[in-house]
Amino acid sequence: MNIAVRALAGAAGAEQEALDVDRVYGEHADFVWRSLQRLGAPEADLEDLLQEVFVVVHRKRASFDGRSKLTTWLFGIALRVVRAHRRRARFRRERATALPPEGVDRRTPEREAETRQAQRRLAQVLDALEPQRRATFVMFEVEGLPTRAIAELTGVPVGTVHSRLHLARRDFARALTRLEKRERHGGRHG
Repeated sequence: MNIAVRALAGAAGAEQEALDVDRVYGEHADFVWRSLQRLGAPEADLEDLLQEVFVVVHRKRASFDGRSKLTTWLFGIALRVVRAHRRRARFRRERATALPPEGVDRRTPEREAETRQAQRRLAQVLDALEPQRRATFVMFEVEGLPTRAIAELTGVPVGTVHSRLHLARRDFARALTRLEKRERHGGRHG
């Protein structure tokens, strides 16, 4: 094969890989967005973190060998991106701030308000969890990943995943109870 043909074949292969990343983005961007939210990414940083996840996907696309589901691989990348973001934010001593509420869906304002309230409550309870437990809890309870996949993603033994899940469930229940008590007593401080 001559050099020009090899160059064209290489360009076509690179273009095909780029198309694959585009396809992965098109099919899984919503999943990654939700995963970032559930892992505690600040609302204001979601777009940047989503982009960062897919930059990693582009860089590491050759390392995906298909042993796990694509969503498991994507969730692992999202988990590492959120962890790195938290470390950078802590280093810069940034404080998360609340964003102004988004516009209300004019078709069903009551349902939209209920949904935002439920999401706010869930975020508050999840924020009370230690990061490793939170990640394990979200991967198992929300994303439905098996404990073996979680162990592989986080690089810990399956027994550690079970322990973190047990502790996360306990901490989740305690945080929810505290939140409900604050809400019943009309206070916002804990």
